[in-house]
Amino acid sequence: MSLEEMRSKVIFHNSVDVWISLCTERSLPWEDPAAYKKFIAYLLEHNLNLKAFNLCAHEAGAEDSAKTKLAESLAVTKDDPNSRVYTIKLADSALDTIRKYATS
Repeated sequence: MSLEEMRSKVIFHNSVDVWISLCTERSLPWEDPAAYKKFIAYLLEHNLNLKAFNLCAHEAGAEDSAKTKLAESLAVTKDDPNSRVYTIKLADSALDTIRKYATS
């Protein structure tokens, strides 16, 4: 699902789903916890309004074992702010910041 499709359904989304959608739009793999942490670090550095969100690993993706595995990997290092899951309001400014993220 694209970021625009996500926003059209509900304006608030968790950062794992936003990360997956961004990677999907760019045809990039999303399963690497280190890549997710870099993405979150970027969002925090750019002062995106993020709210902590408790995402249980078993609830992350009932049909998607890769998504559950990512959530489990992040939960191991939950004291690291870059490993946390956040709620993101997908306003225009947030989407602009997210889309400017360079994955390399």
